[in-house]
Amino acid sequence: MRSMEEITSLFPEKICKILQNASLDFDRLQEIRLRAERPLLIQYDGQEYFVTDMGALAKDMRWAYLVKSREIRETMETVGRYSLYAHEEELRQGFLTIQGGHRVGVAGKIILDGNRIRNVKYISFLNVRLSHQVMGCGDSVLPFLYREDGQVCHTLIISPPRCGKTTLLRDLIRQISDGWMEEPLWKMERQGKPDSYTGKGKGRIYPGHTVGVVDERSEIAGSYLGVPSNDLGIRTDVLDCCPKVEGMMMLIRSMSPEVVAVDEIGNYEEIHAIETVLYCGCRLLATVHGSSMEDVRQKPLLQKLVQEQVFERYIILQNQVRVGQVRQILDQRGNVIC
Repeated sequence: MRSMEEITSLFPEKICKILQNASLDFDRLQEIRLRAERPLLIQYDGQEYFVTDMGALAKDMRWAYLVKSREIRETMETVGRYSLYAHEEELRQGFLTIQGGHRVGVAGKIILDGNRIRNVKYISFLNVRLSHQVMGCGDSVLPFLYREDGQVCHTLIISPPRCGKTTLLRDLIRQISDGWMEEPLWKMERQGKPDSYTGKGKGRIYPGHTVGVVDERSEIAGSYLGVPSNDLGIRTDVLDCCPKVEGMMMLIRSMSPEVVAVDEIGNYEEIHAIETVLYCGCRLLATVHGSSMEDVRQKPLLQKLVQEQVFERYIILQNQVRVGQVRQILDQRGNVIC
């Protein structure tokens, strides 16, 4: 799904017409939120807006269209293709992923099986998070992610929610896979770019690497029937809807990747799998929620990796000026290099 028409078609007739009347720019729309008997909300161009029944964007909730409970049910029927039972495993994680890599977050009554979530019923809250592929958003970062021998640095992207970490990861995967050429110094100077941007070479060519992606929530590749909707490069292999722990091991055994990429690491099993990836000689690209190096140092499961200086680069994102803005790039010791 790469257009507003495809996104609006997920919703019942009334909400579909409201969103169509709003004449929204697909590339600037981040979220559409539906809550039963509550105002229709969107996250657009980094700001929150209420949407009126005529499709106007407003800051005053009194003008907002109130979403009906049946409209949420109808939306879920469309999203789940009239068979939510077939998506039970995904729903246990609190979301469904649809074609294009867009994620539909759900909340409602939780059904437990002992201490394990079995299903979500009476869904009354939806958050449609749109996935955007931004070609070239990793250009300013790439020169800092290579060692002198041409190998990719073990890299951790640190980002608060909605700051574009998956979008950046996706573009880095694409360019590392395809290979790229650093712009020559004379061209950078003419464009007013600082010398530090040139990294380790002036017009240096970086050949492509085989990349293995474990896409647990189908957000990175946006695969549909096993085929990525997003461009992840010509040397990239994807395990779709696969848990990261099992996926990293499967890739190493079957696809011989030079670089392994995963999104949102966190639990003990994933950290242990990462250690195995490193032991096998693969380079690692990963993301984690956080707003600073201090946040990462305080995460018990990541402390060991930080202390042992496993990650050679840390990219810290923010969204104060725009989504996906790189605030800092740090080396393995936590020193600022950009």
